[in-house]
Amino acid sequence: MFNIILYQPEIPPNTGNIIRLCANTGARLHLIGPLGFELDDRRLQRAGLDYHEFASIHEYDDWTGFSAAHPKLRLTGFTTRAKRNYSDFSYRRGDGLVFGPETRGLPAAVRDAIGRGRLLRLPMLADSRSLNLSNTVAVVLYEAWRQLGFEQSG
Repeated sequence: MFNIILYQPEIPPNTGNIIRLCANTGARLHLIGPLGFELDDRRLQRAGLDYHEFASIHEYDDWTGFSAAHPKLRLTGFTTRAKRNYSDFSYRRGDGLVFGPETRGLPAAVRDAIGRGRLLRLPMLADSRSLNLSNTVAVVLYEAWRQLGFEQSG
């Protein structure tokens, strides 16, 4: 399936919702620190309900550690700074879908590591700042999965 990569997530309920999303879609979740919360945070647990045991969750201290562990993973980053629409991209099984922290988005160094040609955005009204992280992940993941015909293998 897909790899959801959260770079320095800050808001526990968003990550909890994404854990639940990953458990129900077969996506693997990668959390790159430092995190803005502890994984045993009550708000994270509440949002994820009892789905933690059904999700594949991996933690990394930083971007360097993640990159070293997955040197061949095809990455696509999501940012309001991109020009290309998320639905105008051909996703492949196993892709890494990278999302930045809620208050800052993907930093320039991570965007540079991914490459300009692999940066995508979700369309919004002209004066909008950003969408909620868990909503954005859901929209992107379901588009990627739709392109694969909603295949059921994990």
